[in-house]
Amino acid sequence: MSNNKNHHVAIIGGGYAGMAAAVTLASADIPVTVFESAKQLGGRARGVQHNDVLLDNGQHILLGCYHHTLQLIEQVGGNIGQDFLRLPLQLTLHNRFELKAPNLPAPLHLLAGLLSAKGLSFGERLRAARFMLALNRINFTLPHDISVFELLLMHGQGDELIRLLWEPICIAALNTPIHIASAQVLLHVLRDSLNGLRSDSDMLLPRMDFTALFPERAAEYVKQHSGTVLTACSVESIIPHSDKIELISRPTAVSTAHTYLFSHVICAASPIAAVRLFRTVPELACVAEQIAAIPYQPIYTVYLQYPQQVRLPHPMLGLDRCLTQWLFDKGQIAGQRGLIAAVISAQGRHQNLKHEQLARTVAQELCEQLGIIEAPVWHKVIAEKRATFSCETNLSRPPHTTQLANLLLAGDYTAGDYPATLEGAIMSGALCARTILATIE
Repeated sequence: MSNNKNHHVAIIGGGYAGMAAAVTLASADIPVTVFESAKQLGGRARGVQHNDVLLDNGQHILLGCYHHTLQLIEQVGGNIGQDFLRLPLQLTLHNRFELKAPNLPAPLHLLAGLLSAKGLSFGERLRAARFMLALNRINFTLPHDISVFELLLMHGQGDELIRLLWEPICIAALNTPIHIASAQVLLHVLRDSLNGLRSDSDMLLPRMDFTALFPERAAEYVKQHSGTVLTACSVESIIPHSDKIELISRPTAVSTAHTYLFSHVICAASPIAAVRLFRTVPELACVAEQIAAIPYQPIYTVYLQYPQQVRLPHPMLGLDRCLTQWLFDKGQIAGQRGLIAAVISAQGRHQNLKHEQLARTVAQELCEQLGIIEAPVWHKVIAEKRATFSCETNLSRPPHTTQLANLLLAGDYTAGDYPATLEGAIMSGALCARTILATIE
């Protein structure tokens, strides 16, 4: 490799994509500087303090097939066995449906789980198993993209089967309603999680907040490899030169604007921030408009702190025909006894409710469905109105390269097989880093 002193890479954004890029470059002894506009790292997967309790701004589930994410967590000092509660594939909608995959090689574990699922008729279970076999025969690849709903109808998946099995899976994986969700992207997720190793379908629930899980560890790793991580430091503008890129940081109450010069820049900021930066650069105007055209979906997380003795029947539990979609028992997962996180993904009527009303509605559903008669001690609603891109059919997503050879774009919304997931973000950041490494070897 050429003299690394001639190369210095800026990474705009300290979320999972940005920190993945930073770690990948730092491990190759490339100097990096990370600019994060917030006071803490993590982006949309970050820790939040409330009432002296550490929460997450949203509940993220990792799957066993998220090999890139898990490898990087270990690389920066994590321990997968200790950092996660690992659960074999199980889908439970309280008192309505249950799928448990037995300890068999994939994909036999799924087929056996489908054929023995509770809450479906034998005919429905058989149709679900046949659907998975049909996907396997076509290698989880469609001739052209269609909606998830269209694909399910083509394969004879009836209303009950869709509501109890496929719709919850689609909403959890893509955060997009099935009538507009991309079937091809869902098939990528099913291929990787259900058709590889048995462990690929495991669900991993973090025992710590998402800032501590990876970004904070990644920052320490970068610093140990002579890199710099700046928080509360926003980039105001990008100015390309012949072979360098100039960044100007935004002035704050305690500091003036600074000018920095870099050989390469990876923009791993939020889509809104990327559009703001790119629109002022003529060579980046087209990609700015492409990013600006991407639609988004919300995720609402309702935290309810009950008395410590309150617990759910399972660490993770779904509800049928309720506003609440998924419940997470943070006591069983992370030792936060009595704390329940209720998740409502994608667009819906809950968006019209005030936070106080939404929390009361969720608490009432827990009372009616699970018999939790105790009143919550406190609640906290976290509404990410642009939590993920809307993973719709034939959505145009920008590539990681731009018209400027030394400026790259990272984020879970960039072109790739996956929807807006931590794995998609990690893969995007690492891809940008590897692209830079390939040019300077």
